[in-house]
Amino acid sequence: MRIATWNVNGIRAREAQVREWIAREQIDAVCLQEIKARVDQIPSMLFEAEGYWCYWHGAGAYSGVALHFRKDIVLEKPLCLHPEFDHETRIVTAAVGGVEIASIYVPNGNKDFPAKIRFLEALEAWARRRQEAGVELLLCGDLNVARTDRDVHPKERKPNAVGQRPEERELLERILATGLVDVGRALDPDNDNLFTWWAPWRNLRQRNIGWRLDYILASESLARRAKDCKVFAEVGTSDHAPVVATFE
Repeated sequence: MRIATWNVNGIRAREAQVREWIAREQIDAVCLQEIKARVDQIPSMLFEAEGYWCYWHGAGAYSGVALHFRKDIVLEKPLCLHPEFDHETRIVTAAVGGVEIASIYVPNGNKDFPAKIRFLEALEAWARRRQEAGVELLLCGDLNVARTDRDVHPKERKPNAVGQRPEERELLERILATGLVDVGRALDPDNDNLFTWWAPWRNLRQRNIGWRLDYILASESLARRAKDCKVFAEVGTSDHAPVVATFE
């Protein structure tokens, strides 16, 4: 199975790009973030025509997530749910083939840092409960935290910048400590240029001066079956790149 996560920074602006990329790459499960649209603002057949079960969770020109599954892989439409800590349409989950997949958009914290901390704390508690219940997890999305200094280009490192603060990084490590693996880093441990987001100025993307904010976190049993995890840095005009992991 190939699973993708992509902060599209507006599905209406990026619709054609997303359609073309999903069709070309034959993605089995698609997690989108920052769709910036209400459900009634999204064409009802968007991606349905391409053979996907689609679920959109948005409230307007801000935030929003989505989950899509190929119908020839997932034969029945999955039930999509929202944990109790969901606010501002930031998380949706679905159980598929014994695995619970989540599309997640963590608050960036620039306007309300305590809200970001509360969300990360709640995500940790939820992930712990689910895994203690024997559920295998795939958490996919824009977590808005650069895990270590290595996940930020040296020119972008700032000791107290939101996204790099110690308390955020500690919470991300606590989420991983529930029994999850950072698949991208596990499969590419020596890459100092592994970034998924670039500020949209000064050609930072072309120069690969970025941050790693987008993750696929997998339960340890799933992570052992991961074959690769690739950042498609050349795809699209969002400030984030898609990340795709392949599992046996």
